[in-house]
Amino acid sequence: MQEQLESVRKSFLTDLESFPDNSTGLQDLKTKYLGRKGQVASLFTHLGKVDNADRPKFGQLLNLLKNELQSLYDKKELSISAKDASSNRPYIDITLPGRSPSNGSIHILEQTLLEIKEIFKSIGFNIAYGPEVDDDYHNFTALNVPEHHPSRDMQDTFFIDPQTVLRSHTSNVQIHLMETSDPPLRFIVPGRVYRNEAIGYKSYCLFHQVEGIYINQNVTFSQLKGCIEYFVKKMFGPKKKMRFRPSFFPFTEPSAEVDMWDDEKNQWMEILGCGMVDPAVISNVGYDPGKWKGFAFGMGVERIAMLKHKINDIRLFYNGDVRFSEQFS
Repeated sequence: MQEQLESVRKSFLTDLESFPDNSTGLQDLKTKYLGRKGQVASLFTHLGKVDNADRPKFGQLLNLLKNELQSLYDKKELSISAKDASSNRPYIDITLPGRSPSNGSIHILEQTLLEIKEIFKSIGFNIAYGPEVDDDYHNFTALNVPEHHPSRDMQDTFFIDPQTVLRSHTSNVQIHLMETSDPPLRFIVPGRVYRNEAIGYKSYCLFHQVEGIYINQNVTFSQLKGCIEYFVKKMFGPKKKMRFRPSFFPFTEPSAEVDMWDDEKNQWMEILGCGMVDPAVISNVGYDPGKWKGFAFGMGVERIAMLKHKINDIRLFYNGDVRFSEQFS
């Protein structure tokens, strides 16, 4: 019996050592020695012919043989699996320089907003921010838009409750500024605004505005005009044609809209609204309209970006398509 165990062991080792380094036929080797009808199993059938006194000894040796062969087989299988896996990996030349990870970039809206800020900061404007959720008074009433006034229909507003709104313009912040600060004031107010509008290629339910407010003594419309002309020339180039045309806003009087000539479309394009601050607004914040005057303007950041970079759909700013964003990185 001892000789049979050693014979099976040597035969298994010989077959295992000569086995090729691939998985072909590996299962056949296992079946030959460790299967239900394999050579190790046949040794167990001969165990009954051994003397009773020697049977425990040979039973133990037989179990040790089975465990040894199984362990050697498992190692061989693992080695072949590792080689198969490594052979499928692409060749890597470690002498080549590594691939740098792609970097993100500042969104084109933020780039445009930063440029607008720098232009106005260069002529003495400070920057202020205010609440996006505000009360009806600061968003409408204090801006000379009383309840039931027809001009409220110009803006489709999101109401949180009857007295609380998502601001429909950044003009609400000029009221907060004038309520808490003494003149003179010179601020721009960037931020998001919300309108309950149908989404299309030129309108969206939210967008960005930059409000400008200047309050001082002896402020004139010609100063407003010079300020806006300076901005347009710095943003779009010194040869860009522009015009002012009369308009209406409840919080400015007189009021104007500013157009810029679009050479590609061969037509005038509106870029912002502006005007002299209405005396009623100045009175609402506790200033003396006989002493203090001012001008205000408001522009859409998306509109400025679309005109400057020839973007024809406002939805592109918000759909998260990296192919669009990468053009401005």
